[in-house]
Amino acid sequence: MIREIRLWPDPVLAQVCEPVGAVNQHVRALADDMLETMYAAKGRGLAAPQVGVPLRLFVMDCGWKEGDRAPQVMVNPEIVEASAERAAGLEGCLSIPGITAEVERAAEVTMRWTGLDGSLFAGRFSGFEAIAAQHERDHLDGIVTLDRVSPEVRARLETEYRACRSGPS
Repeated sequence: MIREIRLWPDPVLAQVCEPVGAVNQHVRALADDMLETMYAAKGRGLAAPQVGVPLRLFVMDCGWKEGDRAPQVMVNPEIVEASAERAAGLEGCLSIPGITAEVERAAEVTMRWTGLDGSLFAGRFSGFEAIAAQHERDHLDGIVTLDRVSPEVRARLETEYRACRSGPS
């Protein structure tokens, strides 16, 4: 089921999300809906608060636009290590459509999470996958890309966002 994507400044996007308890059918159905929603919106990642559910869960598939689908579902994800090397790049967000912001992040991260079968996983991500994982993980702490830029850049982006949300004059 495709769910409505919450748009900034919806208050759920500023919430610190609750941990997911047991991985049950409800959690698996939510993850399935989130993947369907992400693909329909032409995104590469989506966090539970973006569909109005304040739980620590996100989905991502960084390469599906260039190849086969390889969805990842991360329940209660943690960044356990981040490289000192930094990478900056333009980031878009399905909850802030029409806006991109240059954000600097760790070039590589090691993450730990629970999968939909209840097993624990760990993985090291680099390149676009590292950026996407950090972006989606931010959502679980109530952080959006606008929170990762300077006050001057944020003011400009908010003005652009409001202009594109209000439509042509």
